[in-house]
Amino acid sequence: MKLVWSPETATKAYIETVKSCELFEQSSIAELVSAMAAGWDAKLIVETWSRGGAISTSIGLSIARNHTKGRHVCIVPDEDSKSEYVESMTRSSGQSAEVIVGEPEEAMEGIQGIDFLVVDSSVKEFARILRVAKLGIRGAVLMCKNASSRVASDFRWRAVLDRELRIVRSVFLPVGQGLDMVHVGARGGGSARRNGESRWIKHVDRKSGEEFVFRK
Repeated sequence: MKLVWSPETATKAYIETVKSCELFEQSSIAELVSAMAAGWDAKLIVETWSRGGAISTSIGLSIARNHTKGRHVCIVPDEDSKSEYVESMTRSSGQSAEVIVGEPEEAMEGIQGIDFLVVDSSVKEFARILRVAKLGIRGAVLMCKNASSRVASDFRWRAVLDRELRIVRSVFLPVGQGLDMVHVGARGGGSARRNGESRWIKHVDRKSGEEFVFRK
């Protein structure tokens, strides 16, 4: 089993998010992540949020969850953030999510099989969350929003991901304050091959910064 893209579901989630977030600034990010999460049929969607953060992305992810009949979890650093998050979600859209309070390692402890993860690059501990995330066996899509911030300037996906994970593709999109995303392949389809068999080759496009992985 692996993540399989569904254009129809992605389109439905996109349109619904457009309607729900049309009054928000940077709603384009919400529309994109919603379509992506729904299109990949993500059953476990996880995000991070802190006080003062935009709520539109969360609305988009909750809408995607409705289409995939999955689970949407939001990790916040403290109880004040939790209260503000729940209130903002209810007031703005009527959507909801499971909210977990705690440090990255503690919060991620009981969350296994993540299909879709969105973190905020402007928060110092965003890389720690990526390191401790327990991804699903079908593969996963990981996103860093606000990726143009100084905190994320020297960020590299391979530095925070398990070496056994296969990066299918990574790309930086100039959406909002920058969106850095990577698609990790399903477990069991790694690059290690026995003698005489094909192997995985990585190529980085110098102009676009996109990373591609293919067999040789």
